[in-house]
Amino acid sequence: MKILVTSGKRKTAIARATIKPGKGRIRINKMPVEIIQPEIAKMMVLEPLIMAKDLANKVDINIEVDGGGVMGQMEAARTAIARALVEWSGDEELKKIYIEYDRSLLVNDVRRKEPKKQGGRGARKRRQTSYR
Repeated sequence: MKILVTSGKRKTAIARATIKPGKGRIRINKMPVEIIQPEIAKMMVLEPLIMAKDLANKVDINIEVDGGGVMGQMEAARTAIARALVEWSGDEELKKIYIEYDRSLLVNDVRRKEPKKQGGRGARKRRQTSYR
């Protein structure tokens, strides 16, 4: 039996997807994807599956996500799913469809939080000074 593991990252969230032959079950942290809240996060995770059409019904995908917030985790899971489907099928056409639709489906988002600096409350904000 063929089993494949891929990963996706977004901010501080890391998702590991395990793909194997099955009936089209997708689970995120042992929870079926159908009951994930909020609705927008669920739709985001389902995008790569909808574009893969019938391939999505032939495999089971289990995703373990940790770190980050809800949306960061969902975006990481989405990248992991898309990568798993492309690697599983070996389909260049599917890869092209994903890249044209949204590059972040196959490429990790490398943006991180800018560190805070002294003399202010955040990364850029500074305390005002008066020259009089």
